[in-house]
Amino acid sequence: MRSVRAINCTRNVVLAERAAVADSFRRRGWGLLGRSSLQPGEGMVITETNCIHSMFMRFPFDAVYLRADGVACRVLAELPPFRCGPLIWRAKHVLELPAGTIARTGTVLGDVIVFQPAAGVAQPR
Repeated sequence: MRSVRAINCTRNVVLAERAAVADSFRRRGWGLLGRSSLQPGEGMVITETNCIHSMFMRFPFDAVYLRADGVACRVLAELPPFRCGPLIWRAKHVLELPAGTIARTGTVLGDVIVFQPAAGVAQPR
């Protein structure tokens, strides 16, 4: 699976050095299932979605819902296992991060998040 670097340009801070890009129906559906944690610097970009869940997950995680232009339109800290996140109509992608990343980086609604290619990988569209 390809990966990108996620940067909060508003705060000038890296959110994830290695965010896997879930850009197919199968990858979006599987997401973080089967993982026991997200390590610092890891993450996942769920493309083409405006709703997520943590069903059958073993750990909490942070989620940043992004509009098509990369602006954070919802910031969800520490979504616990076996929960449904909100449906955000304006969202185009969701960036999932280790729990505590939002608080540590000061990421808030309206921040601009960009994805840099990692090893020649194009950013999600």
